[in-house]
Amino acid sequence: MAIPGIGPQTATAILASAPDPRQFKSGRHFAAWLGLVPGQYSTGGKPRLGRLTKRGDKYLRTLLIHGTRAVIAKLADKHDQLSEWAKGLVERRGYKRAAVALAAKNARIIWALLMNQTEFKTQPVAG
Repeated sequence: MAIPGIGPQTATAILASAPDPRQFKSGRHFAAWLGLVPGQYSTGGKPRLGRLTKRGDKYLRTLLIHGTRAVIAKLADKHDQLSEWAKGLVERRGYKRAAVALAAKNARIIWALLMNQTEFKTQPVAG
């Protein structure tokens, strides 16, 4: 629950619904299981990324995205590394795409924390 955008409801839902994290090769595969990665339409060695697949657990995906919307709403007074990344993303890509991108990043963080059995620590802005 230390991850921004992850509350008690999301944390318990993930622990209850998600399979063993060792079943996934990487955090991207876990995010794909949740339906938070773009579909690939590649041909001739040229990768093309499309829209979200939305093939995963709709409830978990919804919880993650709603949590990130709350985080984005409070970005103005935050100055850690994740918040600075999200601020730049909102400026470049817009609110909704940034919310989904942050949800995918949170899914990867969750996978890493479950794999390593560690707790989340915020990183201050370097420099």
